[in-house]
Amino acid sequence: MSNPTDKRRILVIDDSEAIHTDFRRILNPEQRRGRDDLDLLEEALFGPTPSRGNTSAEPEFEVESAFQGQEGVAKVREALASGRPYTLVFLDYRMPPGWNGAETLRRLREFAPSLNVVLCSAYSDYSWTEIFQEFGEHQTLRELRKPFNGQEVRQLALTLSTPKDTSPPPG
Repeated sequence: MSNPTDKRRILVIDDSEAIHTDFRRILNPEQRRGRDDLDLLEEALFGPTPSRGNTSAEPEFEVESAFQGQEGVAKVREALASGRPYTLVFLDYRMPPGWNGAETLRRLREFAPSLNVVLCSAYSDYSWTEIFQEFGEHQTLRELRKPFNGQEVRQLALTLSTPKDTSPPPG
């Protein structure tokens, strides 16, 4: 079992419990393995499969939840203070009755300006031009439309939670 400090920490800020469940299933697929009837049948027919353990090249994710913007901001502050910051936040645009995604992002940028954030929504409350005019930093801000594709979520998580390279850009 891996050390929890080795995992890439991700925070999902969304008012829907189902969305949190989806992110956990996508980002931690091994957590659901072994509970599947098909896996049990495969083991009965072919014998136990060798444990993959942590030999996989793919990183593991520690996915945490916040159901409103205020709660998410508090969790990001706590994570920074404890020395275990999040590497990525998936942030919903709409979270009634509290702050929307834009207000939450404003608050996050006050104390975590380089935190990678993926804005998620089925609605387009703001154009990307408006978002980038206010927040800039194209490298730390992305958009993901709902309903989202699991492969796209996983790829964003892998890419945006990778430690930043400080070498100069090629060319």
